[in-house]
Amino acid sequence: MTMETVSKVKAFGGVQGVYAHQSANTGTPMTFAVYVPPHAPGARLPVLWYLSGLTCTHANVMEKGEYRRACAEHGIIFVAPDTSPRGEDVPDDSQDYALGHGASFYLDATEMPWAAHYKMRSYVEAELPDLIADAFPVDMARQGITGHSMGGHGALTIALRNPGRFQSVSAFSPIVAPSQVPWGRKAFARYLGPDEATWRQYDAVALIEDGARLPHLLVDQGLADQFLVEQLQTHRLAAACEAAEMPAQIRLHEGYDHSYYFVSTFMAEHVAWHAERLGG
Repeated sequence: MTMETVSKVKAFGGVQGVYAHQSANTGTPMTFAVYVPPHAPGARLPVLWYLSGLTCTHANVMEKGEYRRACAEHGIIFVAPDTSPRGEDVPDDSQDYALGHGASFYLDATEMPWAAHYKMRSYVEAELPDLIADAFPVDMARQGITGHSMGGHGALTIALRNPGRFQSVSAFSPIVAPSQVPWGRKAFARYLGPDEATWRQYDAVALIEDGARLPHLLVDQGLADQFLVEQLQTHRLAAACEAAEMPAQIRLHEGYDHSYYFVSTFMAEHVAWHAERLGG
């Protein structure tokens, strides 16, 4: 797979890069960010995947997430893909930020016109990891995954569908039950069609109800989040984990909203939490 270097800068002794390649899954160019911390020659490092939320690209967390100091301290590679395919030929809904560009919900669409390019599940689960494993000094036996909002949904569902692949899973303000809230129901109906049984593979609460499990989970949620009541509904995840007797640390924080001010506040704690489980 041919990869183009878009930019590289030194940070905390490591290298923050942005890269691009032609994706076989989406049929479009895809851009992603990778931070490689300082390390000994020949060392293979654990990797933490970060999935961003609605309207975002790889750049939001790269510019606002404040993860590099912690990743350098703990020796963890940080990978942040874009949130969707993009381009003039890629279907979009310019009237609704929760559909189209920046709003893939990390699924493989089955309905036209979305199905031609919206294959972000396959891209994040298979194509991009193969590229990262080939191009960077990662130890693919030590993977963690996290994300924010729609990306938190992606992190949870990808981990639940791939048991044993991720040694650590966390999320910031995740959409925990998209098939039960307006953002998800609208997107799933357009991307996946009317059969709601097919939606369950992209719903963390439904996956837990259907028997999927994680060895441990960390979630941070702000109680001043403007989307908490209608779209995120963290209580559904807490109830599902309790009913399944699945270990989960779900932390609720007074006064914090949905923004990267919140994410950046707790990012270093998440990186350290992942490092403890990944041997970083």
